[in-house]
Amino acid sequence: MSTRAYGVTAADQSFQGMDIERRAPGPRDVQIDIAHCGICHSDLHMARSEWPGTVYPCVPGHEIVGHVSAVGGEVTGFKVGDTVGVGCLVNSCGQCGSCAEGLEQYCERGWTGTYNSPCADAPGHTLGGYSQRIVVDEGFVLHIRHPQAQLAAVAPLLCAGITTYSPLRHWQAGPGKKVGIVGIGGLGHMGIKIAHAMGAHVVAFTTSESKLDEARALGADEVVNSRDSAQMQAHLGSFDFILNTVAAPHVLDAYTVLLKRDATLCLVGVPASPHPSPAVIPLIFGRKNIAGSLIGGLAETQEMLDFCAQHGIVAEIEQVRAQEIDAAYSRMLASDVKYRFVIDGASM
Repeated sequence: MSTRAYGVTAADQSFQGMDIERRAPGPRDVQIDIAHCGICHSDLHMARSEWPGTVYPCVPGHEIVGHVSAVGGEVTGFKVGDTVGVGCLVNSCGQCGSCAEGLEQYCERGWTGTYNSPCADAPGHTLGGYSQRIVVDEGFVLHIRHPQAQLAAVAPLLCAGITTYSPLRHWQAGPGKKVGIVGIGGLGHMGIKIAHAMGAHVVAFTTSESKLDEARALGADEVVNSRDSAQMQAHLGSFDFILNTVAAPHVLDAYTVLLKRDATLCLVGVPASPHPSPAVIPLIFGRKNIAGSLIGGLAETQEMLDFCAQHGIVAEIEQVRAQEIDAAYSRMLASDVKYRFVIDGASM
């Protein structure tokens, strides 16, 4: 079926309205009328071919919230009218060890992304949530239990929320744990909220004096200006876990020295060029770890959504119309958003 969308036809082109084709719902499919779609920094990287492998036309968007408008005959978990979400994945092999453990994001045969992944549907690759509707296998659709008035602010949870929740849960952030969140942006502000709700003692790190009060308002117990050596020295060897959300290359040693023995610095930001190599001595002399984490599996993403609904957690957002996507990208590059843009689906 023909569906209105916004996408780009080349890396140097502006976003434009276009008609795309969506498949008719198959037996296991859920058709979703999209109400809101978040704008992720990875959308910009893909649309502008800043990461390799972009194919055009490119319709980004993997932070999708909407309502079920049709279901296939074998669908059991959803019905027409349900409020649902779709995140970064729309398929995986379902057979490898990772998929068997509910870790579809680490599918050993390669998962299918919500956009820009090869698929059988026209035009041969997936097209994302900057559109009026989408059709997804029910195994990759999620229940949204937040109030309807919060749905726009729920959309970024489908990427920013799970990207921070998954490592915080894996490394057992909670009462009695001292947790650092590096960077107070689209990812970092969610990390602060979630770590606080988990019961950890949360310390936010920022280079912006203007964000000190904001970080406290988000739930940080302490805020450190990472450019102030005295403030950093005061926290040497004291962290159980540090989540680093910064997507620009920087020296990681400033944070590894803050870890306790056996503690972990986890990276979730993806810089365009590598971080400088970390010093080995602080790692060896504390059996410390530098790790990475990628979104979450479907079960964990549902768990995150339910946790956030229970604790009243949503993203801090600014809504934009589809016709304003280019302007939103420019503002995002200038860090002129607190903290995520979300497209109003009605503007499609």
